[in-house]
Amino acid sequence: MQGVSQNPAPGLRERKKTATRLALVEAAVRLAAEHGAENVTVEAISQAAGVSPRTFFNYFDCRDDAFVMADPEVGRRLQRAVLDAPAELSPLEAVRDALEAELADMERHHELWRLRARVLHRSPHLLASSLGTHMADERMLASAVALRMGGTPPGSGAEDALGDPGPDAPLGLYPRLLAGTAAIAVRVAIQYWSASGEPDTFRDIFRRVFAQLAAGLDAPAS
Repeated sequence: MQGVSQNPAPGLRERKKTATRLALVEAAVRLAAEHGAENVTVEAISQAAGVSPRTFFNYFDCRDDAFVMADPEVGRRLQRAVLDAPAELSPLEAVRDALEAELADMERHHELWRLRARVLHRSPHLLASSLGTHMADERMLASAVALRMGGTPPGSGAEDALGDPGPDAPLGLYPRLLAGTAAIAVRVAIQYWSASGEPDTFRDIFRRVFAQLAAGLDAPAS
């Protein structure tokens, strides 16, 4: 899952880092869509983004991470948002709001997400890499839900508990189910928004998806 940090007032250094990372992602995805991911080098991506290959590796561990738009901070941002959500929100509402904030820039980067889908479709190994990244984010989201349901006060941040708990962590059935269902809901919303041609914004579709989840997935009236 790719997103942009929703800190209310990021400093100049953070804004520059975000801009550089986005430039690298855009260069990587556009080059991969045009030439095929296997034919694109780190040097080509860096040159297109106007930075050095050394700078590239300040943001990504490997070339493929840029193609899938991997962001190692997404999971932690989601954890913080869920743990800091108002106490009156249900776990589903806290997760929904955290994901909505993380995906706030979707509309502005519509073409980039469309190209990313094309790149992943053409390269099964990138699709597998993307799945691995999403699974780690999903575990981190589940761990935040488990902490919230276990009595962690909203606003505490629970900094010591942030991070990937690992695949064998005893997170409980409901937190795992909620995180997994939310991840699928996001994927469905993105795919539907990218392919449907409806005039609705991504936020409209995202909210419809989570409203149906909250209603128990009853079939909508025809």
